[in-house]
Amino acid sequence: MRSESTGGAGLAVPMAWLCAEYTADVILRTGGLVAPGSLEFRAGHRALALTVHLCEGGGADTFASGGAQDTDHWLALTACGHPWPAWVEERLAARAAHEGHDGPDLALATATWHWLRTTEVYAADLGDLEPWHPSRPLPGTVDESSKVWTPAWELGVPLGHLAVHLW
Repeated sequence: MRSESTGGAGLAVPMAWLCAEYTADVILRTGGLVAPGSLEFRAGHRALALTVHLCEGGGADTFASGGAQDTDHWLALTACGHPWPAWVEERLAARAAHEGHDGPDLALATATWHWLRTTEVYAADLGDLEPWHPSRPLPGTVDESSKVWTPAWELGVPLGHLAVHLW
């Protein structure tokens, strides 16, 4: 499938981006980690959609394949310690250099990255560790009353990682 279609009317349809969003939606809803419609869900959805979209081989055929190779790649990219923001910036720049800035897929991916960077979420302070880190105390020991403002991607990436792991 082509990454975009004109739909016969000369209007560019961002097919690769729409497929990445659909994939992220299915994975997050299947995981059932947060309520759909919540800000946390949106952060996870956008971080995961951006990851799927920017992966090599991602896009329109990714969900159809559903292969372990894809999910392993997504898990590696969203894992603790992976420089996800730098990876996103690098991939967006490479796409812009290769495809130009006119494509609707790239425009939506860029807007999503802007939202993830600039939107802050008031969430429990997890410190410097991601929630799945082995040295983290047992579930239920996080002080839910201690909250901090954090960029949406810092909540969305671990949420996406956990959802892919459960999928």
